[in-house]
Amino acid sequence: MIANSTVLYTNLDIFILLALGHFLGDFGLQSDRMAIEKCPGNDVTLDWRWWLISHGAIHGFIVAIVTGIPLLGLIECISHSFIDYGKCRIGYSLIIDQIFHLACKFFILLLFRLII
Repeated sequence: MIANSTVLYTNLDIFILLALGHFLGDFGLQSDRMAIEKCPGNDVTLDWRWWLISHGAIHGFIVAIVTGIPLLGLIECISHSFIDYGKCRIGYSLIIDQIFHLACKFFILLLFRLII
């Protein structure tokens, strides 16, 4: 955990860890089924809400592990889910989606620095 570590991390270090965790969660840990069925109307095997919340929770868990602050993980879970829901409903591009997610990571970093 960074928050309790004796190693001092720069803001850039923490942002890089959050960004790497994001790409792990969005591409490495998200199955094709989850990517499709987290959108309303595309759910077949499980209600879309479960897929979307589960995907957001993966991201929240990664943020909580990186920062050592579960509340920041919860904030990430909620914000990630809203961004992905917006992508499903509005249909913005992958690059816009990723910019929104990385902007949230910057916001998480600011909150992290306010807390510690």
